[in-house]
Amino acid sequence: RWPSLLKYYSHTDGVSWLEEYKARHNAGLEAQRIVASFSKRFFSEHVPCDGFSDIETLGCPSHFFEDELMCILNMEGRKGLTWKYYAKKILYFLRQQNILKNLKEYLQRPTERQSFLEGAVLIDQYCNPLSDICLKSVQAQVDDIADKVRKVLRTKNPRHPSLASKAGEVCVPEVELQRQVLDAMNCVLYEQLKYKGNELDYYNSLNSYIHQVLIRRTGIPISLSVLYLTIARQLGVKLEPVNFPSHFLLRWCQGKEGSTDIFDYTYIDAFGKGKQLTVKECEYLIGHHVTEEFYGVVTSKEVLQRMVGNLLNLGKRESTDQSYQLLRDSLDLYLAMYPDNVQHLMLQARLYFHLGIWPEKVLDILQHIQALDPSQHGAVGYLVQHTLEHIERRKEEVGPEVKQRSDEKHKEVCFSIGLIMKHKRYGYNCVIYGWDPACMMGHEWIRNMNVHSLPHGPHQPFYNVLVEDGSCRYAAQENLEYNSEPREIPHPDIGRYFSEFTGLHYLANTELEIRYPEDLELTRATVQKIYSSGKE
Repeated sequence: RWPSLLKYYSHTDGVSWLEEYKARHNAGLEAQRIVASFSKRFFSEHVPCDGFSDIETLGCPSHFFEDELMCILNMEGRKGLTWKYYAKKILYFLRQQNILKNLKEYLQRPTERQSFLEGAVLIDQYCNPLSDICLKSVQAQVDDIADKVRKVLRTKNPRHPSLASKAGEVCVPEVELQRQVLDAMNCVLYEQLKYKGNELDYYNSLNSYIHQVLIRRTGIPISLSVLYLTIARQLGVKLEPVNFPSHFLLRWCQGKEGSTDIFDYTYIDAFGKGKQLTVKECEYLIGHHVTEEFYGVVTSKEVLQRMVGNLLNLGKRESTDQSYQLLRDSLDLYLAMYPDNVQHLMLQARLYFHLGIWPEKVLDILQHIQALDPSQHGAVGYLVQHTLEHIERRKEEVGPEVKQRSDEKHKEVCFSIGLIMKHKRYGYNCVIYGWDPACMMGHEWIRNMNVHSLPHGPHQPFYNVLVEDGSCRYAAQENLEYNSEPREIPHPDIGRYFSEFTGLHYLANTELEIRYPEDLELTRATVQKIYSSGKE
């Protein structure tokens, strides 16, 4: 019944299977209870930072609880969308908390026990907590590449010391023998396996995730360098990471080990097919002179800092993701490494403030900033004032606003919740999850969106819609039409509002139906009228 749990048991364990069954069954009931409660508690806002408090104090094994969440997510068909939506959020939170704990443990180890590959996997896991990424499988793929390199090496030099020892135990002292390893690596990685730097889609976040680098065989300088360095070290060549500006590099010692002379090293560009560079060629690569400090070796923590910094910059660029998930995840990672960095703490506070989520956490962050750097009191004071106002407004909110179709002021509203629509002007497909009898946006939005140019201007019904590209929009009634070929809308928030897709329309979940109690019957009648004959 629960095959994914087999990995938690050993064949030699003496297990009371009845007790295990009871524990798993009870964990399932607890998970279902919590998931069911989330829609009612958090429909009108993002799940707050303390919203997971009852999950953190679970009275059951966490792997049983997670397994039930996975069962919910893997339910077949188009039903249970709201349960899936909140199960996903809870699983996301649980796994990230666990990965963050592993990252902090990793950072506390001695430097020589901090594997660059493991650090890259931890970052990958944190940003993709629902993907099946583990160090063991990533390491197995790297080992497979190393074995391919050994085969090439064997044809060139059957007596090479890299062939005689197991991974991790080999040391190749002679520069010429090391060169043979690097040549074989370049042959396998860039000629046989066709790895390459992703010049065409450089700013894609997938380039930073090590498991995606292995799948897609492309990446950016730092991710390819981590892969290259890991393979080289397994084969006895101690390459070192270099935090070169604009283009991450590796260095290979040609002189005395540990030399501080930058000219005793050859520099390797893993992004550029393993090309070996001199100091002068490194400067040509980025187009300007740099001081000697930039040729120095960096620690695993500094490598992770740069990887997370890249993701932070990508998160700031992502305008389509309205939840700023990548920015939030990369800020979490950065602050796990540098918890007292005022610049990033302020960015996190501003981000949560902008998104209107977690006001209590915003106040905690601001208090921490003030203690670290009193000179920030101006910016801190402004955010504290507006955050307190947000909290007060939330306290004053009285239940959900209910919109009755039968109300006279709603008589012009033609469309209803759950209908699949098409935008006449822009052609996008969407689903309605809310409506107003007239445009409720401010004057500035109305002016910026040129609403007055519409024949009916702002004095017509406007609809909140979830769009297939992942965005949420506010569309005028005259710009929408029934979609002649309704299909599912792949939007991350679909389960927040809807419980099921019938094949022709969406069914509002309990919380949305409370707010629009008369829409469901109208939606069903509309769908029957439009699609019953098979044509519009």
